Amino acid sequence: MTDDAVYLNQTRAWVERFVVAQDICPFARREMGRDSIRYVATSARSFEATLLALIEECRRLDDDSSIETALLVLTDGVEDFDDYLDLLGLAEALLEDQSYEGVYQLASFHPDYCFHGVGENDPANYTNRSPHPMLHLLREESIERALASFAHPERIPERNVTLLREMGNERLAAQIDNLQSLKFGNQEP
Repeated sequence: MTDDAVYLNQTRAWVERFVVAQDICPFARREMGRDSIRYVATSARSFEATLLALIEECRRLDDDSSIETALLVLTDGVEDFDDYLDLLGLAEALLEDQSYEGVYQLASFHPDYCFHGVGENDPANYTNRSPHPMLHLLREESIERALASFAHPERIPERNVTLLREMGNERLAAQIDNLQSLKFGNQEP
């Protein structure tokens, strides 16, 4: 099994066993069940190549309505969170430059994710911590539709912070570490 396949299987397992299982994103379960999440492995050693891959995914979403969302799993090049943030800033600017602002939203995930103004060891950071760095493209229209049909969507972040703080850093880190150690062989996660 290639390294890319391992990264993608670990990310699928994270979506299923953490994001969906803990209901971090109440909209992910539906898309996982519909198999409408696209997982793509790409290197971030060259920011230019990574940004080209991001725009290719935007175009794929433009052309294929059966794909609801795409996760670009960054296999190398942005292990350092500050480097990742540099790439994220460029990616957001590129989406705007290419007239994708308001069409697609970019969500960000990294193993060392830390929200501005939140302590590095605050379990709340695990809402955006993942086994590998990634850029997540979401359809703005779908987000708006989902939020309109969800009672009190503004409570989702508050609920997640409460849940993750109750779970604690040790348990959360163990879950991510367990996913990173999975190899899967020929099995699905």
